[in-house]
Amino acid sequence: MFLKKLKSIGNLLLVGLVSSPVLAHDPIFGQGPHVLFQEGVEIATEFHSSKKGRELENELGLEVNYGVTGDWAIGLELPYAIKAETGTVSSGLGDSAISTKYRFWRKDSKSLQESAAISLKIISATGDETKSPALGSGTTDNIVGLSYGYESRRWYRWASVRHRQNGTSSAGLKRGNRTLLDFVAGIRPTLTSYSEPDMVYLLELNGELGDRATLNGNTVTNSGGDEWFVSPGFMWTIKNFAIRGGVQLPLSSNLNGVQSKSDYRAKLSFEWHL
Repeated sequence: MFLKKLKSIGNLLLVGLVSSPVLAHDPIFGQGPHVLFQEGVEIATEFHSSKKGRELENELGLEVNYGVTGDWAIGLELPYAIKAETGTVSSGLGDSAISTKYRFWRKDSKSLQESAAISLKIISATGDETKSPALGSGTTDNIVGLSYGYESRRWYRWASVRHRQNGTSSAGLKRGNRTLLDFVAGIRPTLTSYSEPDMVYLLELNGELGDRATLNGNTVTNSGGDEWFVSPGFMWTIKNFAIRGGVQLPLSSNLNGVQSKSDYRAKLSFEWHL
């Protein structure tokens, strides 16, 4: 009887380790159903870099998330952008955002957790769109999403779909809405304990399907189209600290009219859970 109870306690501890806020994460470029524990705080500094034709963009951001409940989190993003295009450089505050995510389904079993969540992000026009290159879009945009996650001690799987609805600027420009698709697989080659360094390797397939933009109701020919990326990445954690990073490499591009194709996108972040 004692051994049976001891085994039951061990299984509960193992499930708790898998579902802990430290080991549960979202993908690097896609989105997963990860939320914080109640009253938990996540602070992250992120560096983004991307190149598209003659456009080079670097961004350093601060992100803070708070667990309202064990299934509901809210967040704030404050980016500082540096953009360069054909010899011209501008820098300053980019478009900030507030976000929320609610995990509406969760299933725990031995060494495994599956879950699903809905999300909303509202991006405000805090960046200066009058600079050249522009630091912001000049519009308020929103992104709604649905995500699924499978997280075991060894394997990870995520899938998500998001839709970005862009606003219209004061000049009458409405950038095309976009649908974002993400499929992600991950593996932890070496099983470690909470106090040991832990590494997970990821491979993502990210799709962006864009509508054409309009200017004062007229369609902009050289806008919109589809791009797909293959994105290797990693998550390194120890206790309540994590380093996450990856690079997006173009896999296919079907853009409308004459447009510069993406050369690469990269991300590196440092996270603390409090």
